[in-house]
Amino acid sequence: MATLTLPKKSVVVNPLKQSQPLGAALAFLGVKGTIPLLHGSQGCTAFAKVLLVRHFRESIPLSTTAMTEVTTILGGEENIEVAIQTLLEKAKPEIIALCTTALTETRGDDLEGILKTIRQRHPEWYDLPIVWVSTPDYRGALQEGFASAVEALAAQIPQPGERRLNQVNVLASAALTPGDVREIEEMMTSFGLAPIIVPHLGASLDGHLEEDFQSVTPAGTTLPQLRQMGSSIFTFVLGESLEKAAQILSDKFGIDYEVFSHLSTLEANDNFLQALSLLSGREVPVKYRHQRRQLLDAMLDTHFYFGHKKVCLALEPDLLTALTHFLLSMGAEIQAAVTTTKAPSLADLPIASVTVGDLEDFERLAPGADLLITNSHGKRIAKKLGVPLFRQGFPIVDRLGNGFGAKVGYRGTIQLLFEIGNLFLEREEG
Repeated sequence: MATLTLPKKSVVVNPLKQSQPLGAALAFLGVKGTIPLLHGSQGCTAFAKVLLVRHFRESIPLSTTAMTEVTTILGGEENIEVAIQTLLEKAKPEIIALCTTALTETRGDDLEGILKTIRQRHPEWYDLPIVWVSTPDYRGALQEGFASAVEALAAQIPQPGERRLNQVNVLASAALTPGDVREIEEMMTSFGLAPIIVPHLGASLDGHLEEDFQSVTPAGTTLPQLRQMGSSIFTFVLGESLEKAAQILSDKFGIDYEVFSHLSTLEANDNFLQALSLLSGREVPVKYRHQRRQLLDAMLDTHFYFGHKKVCLALEPDLLTALTHFLLSMGAEIQAAVTTTKAPSLADLPIASVTVGDLEDFERLAPGADLLITNSHGKRIAKKLGVPLFRQGFPIVDRLGNGFGAKVGYRGTIQLLFEIGNLFLEREEG
C-alpha cells in the first residue's frame, strides 16, 4: 500500500501534468469522423494542438468556439452555435465532441441546456451526435479528461439491442499508445472476438498517409460501432481510470466487465489471455505460447541488469501503475514515484509512497537513481544528474515514432525489457 504525499507548495514550478481538455481531445481523436471542439479561447485550443502535433507528428483536427472578453461576459451560446454551423459546412463531421475549458467552466456555461436550445432552433441537427463533456483545466489532468470523454461516449451514444455473439467492448485508457491498441486488437481477434475499441487511437494515430486530406479524424471507432456497444457480451477495461465508463455501460445495458490495470508483465498477460480464452471458448493460439517463451528468455537475458536498480518515475496514474509493476517484477526498486493527480488506484501500488506533484518534486527525489522515466520535459533533469532518461507518457517531442511503440502483450513487454535493459547496460559499460 502506497502513501500519497501532496506537497504544500503554492505554485507549480516545472509542470508534469497536461490539462483535461487536451486529454479529452486525445480520446475523441480515436473516434472516426470526429472533430473535437474546445469551448474556450483560441489560445487554449492552439496550445493543445501544438502539443498533439509535436507528439504524433500528424495533422490534428481541433476546433474552438473562440471566446473573447465580450462573449465570456455575455455568454457562449452563440459562439457554440456558430462553431457547429461552421464545422458542418466546412468539415462535415459525423460527430462533434464539445469540451469545456477553465474559461467557460468558471463562467458556468450550461452545455446541456445550451445544446438543447440550439437543437430546438435547428431541427435539421436532430440526428447529429454532439457529445459534450465537462473538462475544466483547473481540476484533474490529461488522464481525467481522457476518462471523462470515454464516459461521455458511453453515456450518450450506445443504444440497446440484441446481444451480438463474440462482440466485446474494449475501453482503452490514456496510458495506451496507438501501438498498444493495435497489439491488443490483434490479441483479441486471434481468439475470434470482435472488439469495439474505444477510443481506437491505433486506427487514427498509428502514422499512415490517407489518400486525401481530411479535416476530421480519418479513422477510429465508428459511429455505428459506438451505437452497437450496448449489444456486446462483455467489456474489457484496460486501465483503472476507465472503470466508471464500464460501470455506465453495465448500468444501462447489463454488460459485465473486468478491469486490467496493465498488460506489461508476464502475470498480467497470462491473466488477460486466460480471460480471452474463457470468454471465447478457444485455446490460446500457438503464436502466443511461443511469444510467452520468448518473453521468459528475454527476462532471463535482462534480469541481471534490472536487479536492485533504482528508478524514478513521473507519469500519469495508469501509466505509473503499469511501469511500476513491470519494474518490480524484474527486481528493480522504485526510488520515487511522482504523478499528476490523486487517483484512487495509487493507494494499491506495492511501493512506499507516491508524490502528487510536478517535475521540480521529481528532480528533488531523483539524485542517486539509475534511471529516470518521464516525458520529454525530464530531459534537462536527466542531463543535469547524468542519469539515462526513458521517455514515456505525453508529450514526447524529441523522439520519432511515438505512434508505433508498444508495451503491452508478450511482444510489447519484450520490447520494454530490451529498451530499458539496453539503457542499464550502456550505463554500466560507460
